[in-house]
Amino acid sequence: MSKRIRVMIADDHAIVRQGLRQILSDIEDMEVAGEACNGVEALQLSREGQWDVVLMDVSMPDRNGIDALKLIRKEQPRLPVLILSMYPEEQYAIRALKAGAAGYLTKQSAPEQLVTAIRQVASGKKYVSASLAMELAEAIGEDTDRPLHEKLSDREYQTLCMIASGKTLTQIADELNLSVKTISVYRARLLEKMRLRNNAELTHYGLKFGLVE
Repeated sequence: MSKRIRVMIADDHAIVRQGLRQILSDIEDMEVAGEACNGVEALQLSREGQWDVVLMDVSMPDRNGIDALKLIRKEQPRLPVLILSMYPEEQYAIRALKAGAAGYLTKQSAPEQLVTAIRQVASGKKYVSASLAMELAEAIGEDTDRPLHEKLSDREYQTLCMIASGKTLTQIADELNLSVKTISVYRARLLEKMRLRNNAELTHYGLKFGLVE
């Protein structure tokens, strides 16, 4: 039998990790060789072990998936990271791919799609669904009609989504391990970029474009 694909699962929900492990346990050419419950653990494990693929949730405590992805890619540029998320593709997929992800899957995807994606990124290729491929093709075209939130930085976008979800600046700062002052700067920048005036308008925008968790 050919070499098995060593997979690390990084997700803060134990039940999700267990489910993913169960799916992959039935696949002959794969093995789940390690688990991390947050971005910090994922980064540490990536340094300590030999991995073929990191399967990582985009939303985790301590260090979110996009931040952890960037750090892993910086330290180990040849290690493919497949992002798995509860968020629809249109929210985070393009950001994840720009940050260096080898692919993006929603947690609603079929198990067969997960197995295909892992094999594909382990072989050095990128993986995107057919619907995401179409969206990427459209994004290459005219940028003038793209929604304003797609022009925000990753941190500004996170701040927008969290404010729109009703979280205070203090709650956001705690969740992202940043100072309230820093979050205030992100808020000011995104308000300016999006030509909005206050949190109420941010929340209305978030609801309109389906950015609220």
